[in-house]
Amino acid sequence: MKAVKKSELPSKICLCCQRPFSWRKKWEKVWDEVKYCSDRCRKLKNTKEDASKA
Repeated sequence: MKAVKKSELPSKICLCCQRPFSWRKKWEKVWDEVKYCSDRCRKLKNTKEDASKA
């Protein structure tokens, strides 16, 4: 197995906190579907959307 440097891993911007986050092994099969960097951001997504609409 070839080791990959962390700087070479793909990354995305979290839709909730707007911070970059890197690919993780546990997201290997669902990377295209991942939108949030953490469970916290995933849970807060609705409160941010509601606040921006008001």
